[in-house]
Amino acid sequence: MSKIKIYVLALCSAVVLSSCDFLERNKPLVNEVGKALVSEIENARQEMGKEDASAGPVDGGDELLNQASPDGMQEQMLTRTGYIVSYNKTTKLPNWVAWHLTADRCEGPAKRSGVDFEADTDVPAPRAEDGDYYGSGYDRGHMCPAADNKYSVKAMEESFLFTNMCPQNGNLNRGDWNEMEQACRRWAEDYGGVYIVCGPILYKGKPKTIGKNKVVVPEAFFKVVLRTGKDPKAIGFIYKNAEGNRPKGDYVNTVDEVERITGIDFFPALPDDVETKVEAAADIADW
Repeated sequence: MSKIKIYVLALCSAVVLSSCDFLERNKPLVNEVGKALVSEIENARQEMGKEDASAGPVDGGDELLNQASPDGMQEQMLTRTGYIVSYNKTTKLPNWVAWHLTADRCEGPAKRSGVDFEADTDVPAPRAEDGDYYGSGYDRGHMCPAADNKYSVKAMEESFLFTNMCPQNGNLNRGDWNEMEQACRRWAEDYGGVYIVCGPILYKGKPKTIGKNKVVVPEAFFKVVLRTGKDPKAIGFIYKNAEGNRPKGDYVNTVDEVERITGIDFFPALPDDVETKVEAAADIADW
């Protein structure tokens, strides 16, 4: 109901009710008019509240790559060609890795064959090295995938830095996690690009480590994906660092739930009303 209609109805009702003679002679009618007015105003308030809560169009931008790590988390920020990293020198892992994936970044001259995994000399020693993974039983699991960086030789090479790696169950790395990476590339093509943040989940207690540099082994991994534009939506996923073969829907969580588990505030640059709306819902059917 429009505001103009409400005002007209209210004005007419006031005129009618202000007539003492009319009031005396038509009490039942006056009561009905008053009830109708209250009902219409309440309905209008509810409708306007729904309109206010709806998320409008959202433009993308590099500011969406900046996540808010929880207070007290060890953090060194690293900016790469294809992604940014919040690195933790205590765990020897990224806290999170964020990038803007577009279809054109998945094509280009860069090939992963012949590219070596490398220690990242931009972070202090001790740091993760190739030797830490030898004989550990874990894969060197990319957070930002090599296949998302084909557009640039430098971006491809930087994707093999150990600050972009976590010890990952081999079945997960080559199975369900890989399928999720492929899904993100499809979404990037379907929606003109998506913003992705992923990283390890560490539970309380003494963690398992590998290698002489004591690289922490995550208990699980998270991934959150945001699409902007006319119909912005976000979705979260949580994968245990273990063998499995399940459909993507089994890993779905709201971004709010991933925030609760990790303590990270994802996409804080979004308008507050949009962030509230898209992070509270998660439906794989929307993707």
